[in-house]
Amino acid sequence: MSRLRLLLLAAALALAAGSSHGFEFHEATLDAIHLGFKNGSLTSTALVRFYLSQISRLNHLVHAVIEVNPDALRQAARADAERRSSGDRQIGGLHGVPVLLKDNIATRDRLNTTAGSLALLGSVVRQDAGVVRRLRRAGAVVLSKANMEEWANFRNLEGLGGWSARGGQGRVSVSITQFMAATIFFFGINCRKFLSSNANQIF
Repeated sequence: MSRLRLLLLAAALALAAGSSHGFEFHEATLDAIHLGFKNGSLTSTALVRFYLSQISRLNHLVHAVIEVNPDALRQAARADAERRSSGDRQIGGLHGVPVLLKDNIATRDRLNTTAGSLALLGSVVRQDAGVVRRLRRAGAVVLSKANMEEWANFRNLEGLGGWSARGGQGRVSVSITQFMAATIFFFGINCRKFLSSNANQIF
């Protein structure tokens, strides 16, 4: 058997082995993510890599993400290590789950917080916003900053229709809403659900 055939056979066997225990990333629910973490078919690192690839592939069309976190993969790897060493200890509902934050929510890290404006590019905030502190304590991975109307639509009464100087014109198309639904909308709803599920409600 030729070397090429051996390589093709090995690839086919690898795909077959992965298909029975593989994780379906597209439109995954938070429950499915938790199950994947539990049964070993998913890691935070793999999940973050998937969403980063989706951003790279689709963001030039929808302009939904204004900046990605250069530390997202490091945060994901840390969450994976914490999950492996946790034993029977309870892990929070957002632990290791990537979230997107609107660009006017302050993060004290290597991400900018600009409200979509070039005027604030490079500025450094004093501390994380309260919601970000709670997200970090819950173990969430801050994946990126989402585009928004510049200055939260403060520039004029008519609004900017989803435009910012940093992020450009935001667009949504039915054919590419998988990316949007699986990131900004999905995680926004579920962050609200899990962060307000105890006495320390933030919403």
